[in-house]
Amino acid sequence: MPRAWWRQLLSRFDPTPIPDPLWRRALVSCPLARRLDDERQHALRGLSAAFLARKRFHPLAGAVLDERIRLLIAMQACLPALEQGVRCLRGWRELLVYPGEFKVRRSHHDEHSGVVSEAEDVLIGEAWERGPLILSLADVQLDLEQPWDGYNVVVHEMAHKFDMLDGPPDGVPPLPDGINRRDWIVAFQRAYDHLSNDVARGRETLIDPYAAESADEFFAVVSEMHWSQPGLMQRAEPSVAALLTAYYGPSPAPT
Repeated sequence: MPRAWWRQLLSRFDPTPIPDPLWRRALVSCPLARRLDDERQHALRGLSAAFLARKRFHPLAGAVLDERIRLLIAMQACLPALEQGVRCLRGWRELLVYPGEFKVRRSHHDEHSGVVSEAEDVLIGEAWERGPLILSLADVQLDLEQPWDGYNVVVHEMAHKFDMLDGPPDGVPPLPDGINRRDWIVAFQRAYDHLSNDVARGRETLIDPYAAESADEFFAVVSEMHWSQPGLMQRAEPSVAALLTAYYGPSPAPT
């Protein structure tokens, strides 16, 4: 039977159901969803319908979004919400989709010199606190074609969104009652420090070195690994892997 939160979703919010032919077509293209058991597939279908009803997609710079690709984005965005439910989707509404990489101009203030400099970053995804989620369509499609390579831009950015539910991102999202906050902080900080030390020393790492950029990027990167390479995540940091399973539920990826 569906979990209690799923019944609450149906009673509080009644999105338009996803038609069977569209759902079957999307499952063929999304191995992560296709490998879920029947109960979790059913939950994902309902969450995806709620996502499509609540979020507004904005194709930019010539990106083309048909109903199938919108659903595939929604499915990947809702995979990380399977355990926590629809409440994880709150706090934002807009989803911007570029055809490929996009540029973002940023200002940097040097605290020591007081100099403010500007630079352009080239990104494939970004999540703003209380603002939009931004994606590269080319990378979304690549993740669907190569689901077990350790990367998933939609999952990465959704992890940031979950992290921001209780304020600025810090690598600690709101946790369910079954996960001790102190245990999470200790395990993630230890793993982050270990990775940062290895990266600083030029050592090869099982976790993408980008995760050493900050605690919130570490959480987003290991979230990708949980869904696409859980075996490697288990080898790299068993305590973090166990917490990710408790938070997200078991990964359907081959181990």
